[in-house]
Amino acid sequence: MQKLQQEQMDCNPLYITSLNSGSNGNCYYVGNSKEAILVDAGISCKETEKRMLRLGLSMKKVKAIFISHEHGDHIRGLTVLSRKFGIPVYITQGTLNNCRLNLPEELTRTFSSHQTVEIGSLKIACFPKVHDAAEPHSFMVSCGDIKVGVFTDLGVVCDQLSLHFKQCDAAFLEANYDEELLQNGKYPYYLKRRISGGQGHLSNTQALELFTSFRPSKLSHLLLAHLSKDNNDPELVEHLFNQHADGTVIVVATRHMETPVFTIGAASGSSAGTYPTGQSSLQLQDF
Repeated sequence: MQKLQQEQMDCNPLYITSLNSGSNGNCYYVGNSKEAILVDAGISCKETEKRMLRLGLSMKKVKAIFISHEHGDHIRGLTVLSRKFGIPVYITQGTLNNCRLNLPEELTRTFSSHQTVEIGSLKIACFPKVHDAAEPHSFMVSCGDIKVGVFTDLGVVCDQLSLHFKQCDAAFLEANYDEELLQNGKYPYYLKRRISGGQGHLSNTQALELFTSFRPSKLSHLLLAHLSKDNNDPELVEHLFNQHADGTVIVVATRHMETPVFTIGAASGSSAGTYPTGQSSLQLQDF
């Protein structure tokens, strides 16, 4: 009983933030009071450290980096970050074969589709997604009964995605492009087809349909991620989702800076508590 109570204390709550989100680099943090993981490492090691420091987050608590796929905006800072802090990298064999990175063998861990990896008291469920990469995966991070999904770079809303989304207390969800902006924009035809052709990215409309159709009542925060610089508008997408929020906090994760740290599944049962970007680490709890 005492061990169970301790595990529940370790898992309650989870802290999440987007350190950066967009085609210029992606990196997402999910952790509890003892350990954390990063999903993707698409910004430089220096910038990752800088942003975590501003939020009061400790690199010492990052016990693993999970890689969704091999595109540069998801792995650009991986080698330096892993080597500098000795952080294990969890990656599929297909992604490893295609990423062309010199990862230390002793820090490389391969995972398979539908495998659940345990990192301390965190459990990371890995499941395949549709994207134009070798072996792309999404992740569900859970601790006790708190679940946070990381769902970006999605060509379509597949059954696996909807199944996991409807279990979330919070989620990072791609809303990459507005259909009209993409259609009328400056991108060449082949690139427009790549983005919207079923193996690229989710539109605002597709993401909203997932949200309204499968949102669980416990979903406290939705962080809209991987917005296109040229084919989307943060204010537009925020307004679109807020019309259907029904109590869920809608946050647009940007390509320019980190979001605040959001507290998910607080002991009181609420998910209140966010920490503004820019405060000194001395002012913040050391998550």
